[in-house]
Amino acid sequence: MAMFKAGDIELEIDEDGFIQEPDKWTESVATALAVTEGVDDLTERHWKLVRYLREYYLKFGVAPMIRKLCKDTGFKLNEVYEMFPTGPAKGACKVAGLPKPTGCV
Repeated sequence: MAMFKAGDIELEIDEDGFIQEPDKWTESVATALAVTEGVDDLTERHWKLVRYLREYYLKFGVAPMIRKLCKDTGFKLNEVYEMFPTGPAKGACKVAGLPKPTGCV
């Protein structure tokens, strides 16, 4: 496994860049991961989506289905892709510190 450094935090990541220890996630880690996904500035809209993903994951242990994500956040799918060009699974879930999703996020 490779290592990813965000400030003074060093995290183990898989081959796709997902952190392996979600409990070590911080907002500064999210900001650093966002840059790897081509998102240089996390706006309040980004944070709304990232926080929703974190909360859902911490409550249920999985990432939400994309329909649920859109319904609960009020974002349309195209808006999610505008914020995270690599998509809700690869981009948003990675930035939120979730493990790599296995289903259709």
